Amino acid sequence: MVEAAEALIDERALSKLRWRCRRGLLENDILIERFFNRHPDGISATLAEGLTALMDLADNDLLDLLLRRKEPSGEIDTAAVHKVLAELRT
Repeated sequence: MVEAAEALIDERALSKLRWRCRRGLLENDILIERFFNRHPDGISATLAEGLTALMDLADNDLLDLLLRRKEPSGEIDTAAVHKVLAELRT
């Protein structure tokens, strides 16, 4: 049985998310921009949720997660965050 694709967030929400994802560290910006480029048709609600949670982190903490120096813990240890990190790390 094929599951239905998850609904994409609307253009306004996507625009706000892209703006929210602007970071102070160039390394973070490059990886996040690559993530958005892999989703030219939009971002699912799950990916948006995970990305939003990651954007609450300080730049250096985010970079540690992206470079696999650390793994998510506490409030950000969710399936959505793990899904986004898996894509950001490739």
